[in-house]
Amino acid sequence: MDPISEAIRKSGTDAYVVYANSRDADMRYLTHFTTSDPFVFFRRKGEKGTIIISQMEVGRASREGITAVMTRAEAGLPDILKTEKDPYRATALMIAGQAGKKILVPPNFPVALANALGEFCSVTVDKGTVLSMRAKKTRPEIQCMKNVQNVTQTAMRHAVSLIRRAVPKKGILHLEGKPLTSEYIRYSMHCILLEHGCSAEDTIVSCGEDTAIPHMTGSGPLLADEPIIIDLFPLHEKSGYYADMTRTFVKGKPSPEILEMYSALSEAKQLAISQVKSGATGADLYQIVVDFFKDRGYESDTRGFVHNLGHGVGLQIHELPTVGPSGKTLDAGNVITIEPGLYYPGIGGVRLEDIGAVTKNGFDNFTVFPEDLVV
Repeated sequence: MDPISEAIRKSGTDAYVVYANSRDADMRYLTHFTTSDPFVFFRRKGEKGTIIISQMEVGRASREGITAVMTRAEAGLPDILKTEKDPYRATALMIAGQAGKKILVPPNFPVALANALGEFCSVTVDKGTVLSMRAKKTRPEIQCMKNVQNVTQTAMRHAVSLIRRAVPKKGILHLEGKPLTSEYIRYSMHCILLEHGCSAEDTIVSCGEDTAIPHMTGSGPLLADEPIIIDLFPLHEKSGYYADMTRTFVKGKPSPEILEMYSALSEAKQLAISQVKSGATGADLYQIVVDFFKDRGYESDTRGFVHNLGHGVGLQIHELPTVGPSGKTLDAGNVITIEPGLYYPGIGGVRLEDIGAVTKNGFDNFTVFPEDLVV
């Protein structure tokens, strides 16, 4: 029995129901249909899923999606609206009429709609069945993510070329007579991504003191002799899948502390990757790196290694499985990052990140990119 049918059976409900637009990763996974307006997906045990949408979207949904398609008129919404003017109650009546009197919903189901549904049927909250399904990728999903990672690396190579060509002037990097800024690096990478059908938000191009704060986006001129962290995690617009990678660079001469940190970082990443395989746990991988850093004299609390070792990637940039203290057993088909980092105020930070798929015996690394610190 498939996971959704099993969840319906165990919960004693009639159907699994989602109400969201396609920016919701579960909805996109279940339907393969993209729209900015929220719509209904429902699926009964052992049946194919059905979406309820407006008449104007029927042709596109039938062509793009993988579910049966029903219009709101076919689902009875116009007749319901003749007597029920509250939009949540009207939608709830429509759902109850099609899906049944016992509804299973995902944890992020809209509260207002759940309350309205509660007037007409029982509502049970699922524990994350679809989230768990999404964690194990199929071969086509893995190939798609490999393709996105190739685009990511193309954009990263362009960023490296800009930094490499830059000339230090009074401690600030200049390119073609102008200060080279975080904003320009970010813009240049985003342009390349757009040419390949991808987009990105919150791309990190941080430098100097900012690198000691892991998710500092970065702004202003880039500095010579200081670490530059670039963390790029683009979305492939057509498929909805993400990739992710991070590299650290210095144009000039790194400080001895940064050199030592980077050496330990590179070893930690390779150590972690060597231990990845089906059956390993995210918590064990994390602890291996914590212990390694401790042996090298680096902390793992408020300074030093301050975040998880990695995370799952898919239709969300952060999804299951977790590669950290709470991480559970990894399965073949999980796509994860391995991204150790070290961060010290007054010195700076360094981070490296690869993405790949867990296999029966190891790690299928999608990332083929140099780790040279000095460029």
